[in-house]
Amino acid sequence: MSRSISLTLRRGFLGLVFVAIFVPWVASAPLSDQAQITAVLDAQTAAWNRGDLATFMTGYWKSDETVFVGAGGITRGWQAVLERYQKTYPDHKAMGQLNFSDLEVHKFCADGAFVIGQFHLVRESDKFSGVFTLNFRKFPEGWRIVADHTTAFAAPAPK
Repeated sequence: MSRSISLTLRRGFLGLVFVAIFVPWVASAPLSDQAQITAVLDAQTAAWNRGDLATFMTGYWKSDETVFVGAGGITRGWQAVLERYQKTYPDHKAMGQLNFSDLEVHKFCADGAFVIGQFHLVRESDKFSGVFTLNFRKFPEGWRIVADHTTAFAAPAPK
């Protein structure tokens, strides 16, 4: 066997050994807190866009201490936040398609973080955007939103 073929085979073998050792280690490495928080928001977006409020709400801490703050005032308690969403967005058509942008995750202690960003909601009849601050807390079951302050941008003035 020529020297170049032998060298190529050895490199290929070493590459396979590297992949066999390294890939399972990376795949089993736990997600960073930032990645876990982002995963919560990704799951919420996917649930919202399916019209699935029940799954969307799993991103919130299921507690009477959960708080939502918006233009309509302060809503206290997980159940009340769910009911607010159900009233405001009674069906999939009213929910439209949601996406988030400009996300910034700021972890300030081992079990606390906040996220600021923008939301964009597109429906058949309209579209609007706004900003939010989400306070997250890490629980045994994972990161959950404990306080949500969401504000829509003012509608543009008619021309």
